[in-house]
Formats: sequence, structure tokens, C-alpha cells
Amino acid sequence: MSDAVFQVVTDRVLALLKQGTVPWHKPWHGGEQMPRNLVSRKAYRGVNVFLLHAMAYESQYWVTYKQAQGLGGNVRKGEKACPVVFWKWLDTDKLDPKTGKPEQVPMLRYYSAFNVAQCEGVAQHVPAVPGGNGNAHKPIPEAEAIVAKMPKRPDIRHGQGRAFYSPSADFVGMPDKGAFESAETYFDTLFHELSHATGHPSRLGRKGVSGEDGEWSSFGSKPYAREELVAEMGAAYLCGHVGIVERTIDQSAAYIASWLQRLSDDHKLVVNAAAQAQKAADFILATFTPDGAQAPSTTEGER
Repeated sequence: MSDAVFQVVTDRVLALLKQGTVPWHKPWHGGEQMPRNLVSRKAYRGVNVFLLHAMAYESQYWVTYKQAQGLGGNVRKGEKACPVVFWKWLDTDKLDPKTGKPEQVPMLRYYSAFNVAQCEGVAQHVPAVPGGNGNAHKPIPEAEAIVAKMPKRPDIRHGQGRAFYSPSADFVGMPDKGAFESAETYFDTLFHELSHATGHPSRLGRKGVSGEDGEWSSFGSKPYAREELVAEMGAAYLCGHVGIVERTIDQSAAYIASWLQRLSDDHKLVVNAAAQAQKAADFILATFTPDGAQAPSTTEGER
């Protein structure tokens, strides 16, 4: 049974990573709330924290199907559960020579959990989130203009529990602006995800973003790691264009360094990734041309 549960968790993690989830790239506060069971109020631990966070729900509270019913509600039809694993100690036929009691062995088990956002009739049991509507940020008109004028811009859906780009559905998911530490980190993250989106076949068609199945290259592979570098460098270029790079460069440098370590044997990596990142930034700025020439900037008179 344990091997089967390990496989369930492994498959789940790989599926999430394939979607582009990179858990250590998270400059916002909302995702730091530990996932908890709504009934027991106990925080989940271990791999469960990652699995539940990656489901991208704003609420930190989760229930089982029976718990939802016990609270007078139910799980909405068609909602998909997230596996939650735990260790259970089982008695064996062998006796412990010191205690005379059966020796025990750990057995990994799992059950299915649903976020309260997937349920009906349980909202009255969910504690209010302290801290109001989050951080108040000073607007950055230049950054907002870049996002608004991006050609073929994908849909941007706020209110998510994490930042990501979905190649198959071609949309960017983002936490709400108030969840970020600052407006600068919000736009740095958004520029990263929009840079990913430029690799979609309907835009620049970059290898590593979407294969034949419309999904990401496998996590940790060279195409995937290279794409992460492209997206982060693209975000850095755009932050520089807006004039906020000095406030985001430390985060970007650390992130880029983590991926460079995975590809240290590729001496052409930085140059090639930087070239692709420049194309991504040019596309977002509406200055990209297929022949590589620089088109006139549509925002030149607005800076």
C-alpha cells in the first residue's frame, strides 16, 4: 500500500511541476498561510503543505467529503480532490522483546481533501482572514501601460493562490495585488509569467513552453530550466524599462542563479537565454519584429 501512495504523491507533484509551479519563487504574503483542516484547525505538514498550496486556492482551510457533510454542506459536483498523506502505525506478528507488545511498522496512507472554495454550505464555519484587503501599493503607471498594451495578451486571472502560466489554457494566474510585498514585486512576478506566455505557439512559439501536448517540458529538464531563465531575464528587462529593476534585481539574481546551477555544463546558456528573453520583452513591449529589427516603441512618448 505504501508504494502505491508514494506513487500517488509522486504523480501529483510531477503534474504540478509540469504546469510551471516553482514553489520557491513566491514574493507575496498570502501564500504563506499554512494550509489547515477546517474542523481540527491543525496545520498540515510535510509534502501536504506543497500539495495544498499548489492547488492555488486563496483559503487555507480544507475538509474531507465527510467533514463537509458534517458541517451541513457538501462538495460541489465535479470538483477534484487533493491527496493528503499521513503515516499510520500497524501492529505486526512479531513481539517486541522489551515490552512484549506487537512491533509496529509505519504505513503511508492518504485521503482526499477539498478546499472550502470547492464546497457549498460551509462558508459560515470559515474564520475571517485578519489583515483587511492586504497591502496598499503605489501605482506604477508605466508598468500598467505595458501590461495593457501587450499584443495578443493572455487572460490574467487574479485571486489565485500562486503565480503561474498555463500553456494549455493560455492564461496567467496571479494572487491579488494586495497579497504582494510591493507593487514592484507584483509587476516583476507578472512580467515573469507574461514572458512565459510569449512562448505560446500563437506568439513566439518558444521550445520549452508548449510541446505537442500543449504543456510544459518536464520539470528540471534543460528546456524547462532554460525557459525559467528566459522568463526571469525577460522580467528583469521589463523592470529595467519601467525603472524598478533596482528594487527587484536581488530576487531575480538569486532565482536565476538557482537555475544556472542546473545547467552549468551549457556554456551557451546565458547568451541564448538572454537573446530569447530580449525577444520576449520586445514582444510584450510591442517592439518585436520577426527579422530581428527594432520596431518603433509604442510607449516612447509616454515614458
